[in-house]
Amino acid sequence: MNIYPRIKKQDKEIYAAIMGEEKREAEGLELIPSENYVSRAVKEAMASSLTNKYSEGYPGKRYYGGQEFTDQVETIAIERAKKLFKAKYANVQPLGGANANIAMYFALLEPGDTVLGMDLSHGGHLTHGHPVTYLTKIFNFQRYKMKNVETGEIDYDDMRRIAKKIKPKIILAGFSAYPRELDYKKFVSIAREVGAVSVMDIAHIAGLIAGKAAKNPFDYGFDVMTTTTHKTLRGPRGGMILVREDEEIAKKINKAVFPGFQGGPHMHQIAAKAVSFGEALRPSFKIYAKQIIANTKAMEKVFKKQKARMLTGGSDNHLILLDVWTSFGISGGEAETLLDRAGITLNKNAIADDTRKPMDPSGIRFGTPAMTTRGFKTKEAARVAEIMIEVLTKRDDATVKRAKQEIKKLALSHPIPESFV
Repeated sequence: MNIYPRIKKQDKEIYAAIMGEEKREAEGLELIPSENYVSRAVKEAMASSLTNKYSEGYPGKRYYGGQEFTDQVETIAIERAKKLFKAKYANVQPLGGANANIAMYFALLEPGDTVLGMDLSHGGHLTHGHPVTYLTKIFNFQRYKMKNVETGEIDYDDMRRIAKKIKPKIILAGFSAYPRELDYKKFVSIAREVGAVSVMDIAHIAGLIAGKAAKNPFDYGFDVMTTTTHKTLRGPRGGMILVREDEEIAKKINKAVFPGFQGGPHMHQIAAKAVSFGEALRPSFKIYAKQIIANTKAMEKVFKKQKARMLTGGSDNHLILLDVWTSFGISGGEAETLLDRAGITLNKNAIADDTRKPMDPSGIRFGTPAMTTRGFKTKEAARVAEIMIEVLTKRDDATVKRAKQEIKKLALSHPIPESFV
């Protein structure tokens, strides 16, 4: 079926690339934990006429005319977001998760102010203060780590000690490669003790929170949450900032997003966010969120049986961080390439205090959101883990070829759904 007839006729080069990606996604398995599939309805919103419209400002307070329908779209997105996450305020305009974090910093900080966040090598994110980012030229980022990388326990005593010493304006929780639940009560307690705003970056687990499969930081007193709208939330690529109840913080965040860092919001993207939030509000999404974790635990069980080293000993959420250097004598970069040849897409990833280079680290990171969207249950998830072990252990062409054939069969028998409702 020709699903892009106009592109095919007008631009054969781009058409070929898009169809190549369609085939790759259909015949392979996506295990990158920050990726997922969206519904056809979300794609339709992204391709709608809303992409034509400039809408600087907020609903009811725009700088251009002709906003009656854009106001409806953004208001619906805001109300659905607030309902999903128990927030009093929501800004759905950030173009991505990094944009959301940057706007949040500038809303709550002055240049030179201090943020206490998780160390990148222990699971944090670039926008949490890694030295390669420009944010570190403006704000002072200090870091906390895990006390025990085998269990994933955060060193909360050391976090409190550091916080008392440096008096941060923000205490930042959240991660991009941390497989355990955080103790939200301790974060909030420390933040209040030193007069800091408590912020949780829920980008990776937003869908698990929305689906009631993971704890909601707002239930424990967090002030602000930032997030992407894709990943486990299964919406379009984009960002969002949520405020539990503080109106002054919400006003500062709105000003920081627009006009502080962005001009006209992408209304087609906001419409797609609204559609995906509507999907996440359905009872079926709770089933999906719980299955993500069940599938992760099924994979964890296989790797434990193999005695492979998983950082933090396993997972409570959607992702696993595997030390392939210790477990299989292969680097993360080599493992990523090898598994890609077998039709399994994941990413190389540094492990805690990794001694190898970032572009060829000791670990790989993988997760279950996308395979769960395809209808994979624990049996299939466990088999994928077994195939990964076979490929990483044997590494020969014959094993890779057999694995690719089985992965293709598994993928085609679980086609990417067009609708989740």
